[in-house]
Amino acid sequence: MTTFSNPVYTPEAIEVEAEAPPVFSPFVSRHIGPRPQDVDSMLHMLGLSSLTELVDKTVPASIRRGGKISLPSVGAGLTETEALSELRGLASKNQIFRSYLGMGYNDCITPPVLLRNILEDPRWYTPYTPYQAEVAQGRLEALLNFQTMIMELTGFEIANASLLDEATAAAEAMAMCEGIKGEAGRAFFIAHDCHPQTIEVVKSLALPLGIEIVVGDHRTYAFDRPLSGALFQYPATDGAVYDYSACIDAVHRQGGLAVVAADILSLALLKPPAEFGADIAIGSTQRFGIPLGYGGPHAAYLATKLAYQRQLPGRLVGVSKDAAGNPAVRLTLQTREQHIRRDKATSNICTAQALLAITAAMFASYHGPEGIKAIAVRVHTFAAQLAEGLQSLGYVTGQEAFFDTVRVEIAEDALPGILARAAERRINLRKLDAQTLTVALDETTTEADLIDLLAVFGAKEGTVPEAGEGTWYPDALRRTSAYLTHPVFNVYHSETEMLRYLNRLVSKDISLAYGMIPLGSCTMKLNATAEMIPITWPEFG
Repeated sequence: MTTFSNPVYTPEAIEVEAEAPPVFSPFVSRHIGPRPQDVDSMLHMLGLSSLTELVDKTVPASIRRGGKISLPSVGAGLTETEALSELRGLASKNQIFRSYLGMGYNDCITPPVLLRNILEDPRWYTPYTPYQAEVAQGRLEALLNFQTMIMELTGFEIANASLLDEATAAAEAMAMCEGIKGEAGRAFFIAHDCHPQTIEVVKSLALPLGIEIVVGDHRTYAFDRPLSGALFQYPATDGAVYDYSACIDAVHRQGGLAVVAADILSLALLKPPAEFGADIAIGSTQRFGIPLGYGGPHAAYLATKLAYQRQLPGRLVGVSKDAAGNPAVRLTLQTREQHIRRDKATSNICTAQALLAITAAMFASYHGPEGIKAIAVRVHTFAAQLAEGLQSLGYVTGQEAFFDTVRVEIAEDALPGILARAAERRINLRKLDAQTLTVALDETTTEADLIDLLAVFGAKEGTVPEAGEGTWYPDALRRTSAYLTHPVFNVYHSETEMLRYLNRLVSKDISLAYGMIPLGSCTMKLNATAEMIPITWPEFG
């Protein structure tokens, strides 16, 4: 059992504290623990007279900058209360719109039990990355749940413990394909209807790696040259759902691997990538209870076949046994990041999304397979009603199958009026081009939202059409396989059960709530509570 001792104060220190008038300390003195007398005590222990002498003895003169740095005077700084008040004032200047932009960003509902007991709990957000397994068994089990969730939803045999966001996950998948299949003359194909930010990030990584990128329409591209891989969006950025089986076969014939960027919620209804021939699946888990956060980044995933486990980027959690033969969870097949393994690394970045990945995994546990499917069906039904309503108003909608996003063709002269009415109702729509809008619905969409959306397009107030029979995607793409079958996704469906599970896990960890964090917390341990509070304010989210 770990014990913690109280600090020892000298009589002189106690006397100084007793004589000091009570004041409200500014932010710095609240968050940075050592007070002046503590600094003096530590310097005395080292036999030094000042911090300047400490720097002189520890930092080589050859790398130090001589002279003083000219910095503006900022006074004593704000207290936490003053800083939060100023932030609230800044936040109030932001207008809160309902956003139906899509592109991998969909509003969602964070269950209060997860908001209070993960995102807002320092026992979860201060330790962050679980590098030291002995004091991170709770986080590691939660991340193992994340991997299991991704494997079951995508249909693949192995998945990593999250990546930075969907776009960088796509870039990692491209590098993975190059590592497995790369040869002179091979290119990497990207379907032109992938999310625009994904295309740009993949291009950015390809440039220094010397990988040729070919962007084209997967429906017409000939696939007549050697490829290391190809990336397809499922559903596409305009909402269209395609059967990529023939394209994937063509990629395989050219010696490449097929990467599918799949919407995680859609996989409750649509056939998973592994079942139509894909080799790698990537995507974002943001819509599983993670606030939009003004665009992220959000926890991404990458899943693949067991044959490629050695090339899998990012972190991988595995189950092992400790010295006493008891089950234990640990990071395995490590270390995989470039800053450690350099040219032998399988990952270009070290940053994962432990906190947000854990939130997404617990979202799946809290709702279970039936709950996740109910959310997906509700979103799809609203999208179908929207499509019916737009067609009844005379608009032409996308002819392809869809899940949650409706593409609608607009006369160019009518577009400004529609966008103006949307702005009046504080609604964001995506302008795909001069004559096309897309409307991406999500878990938060209500019937009142649907009425507002149709009114923007000219419908009579208060009218919502009934959804047609069946679904708006073909039977060939309908999911028939089971998912989220593991007990962890089928037990903790009440708030009390989830609360107890979270507390059982967190009791196995060392966080800033208990003492100094030994490893793997370079980001979150530096953030004060006052800095964490605004991240869930809707004005910033």
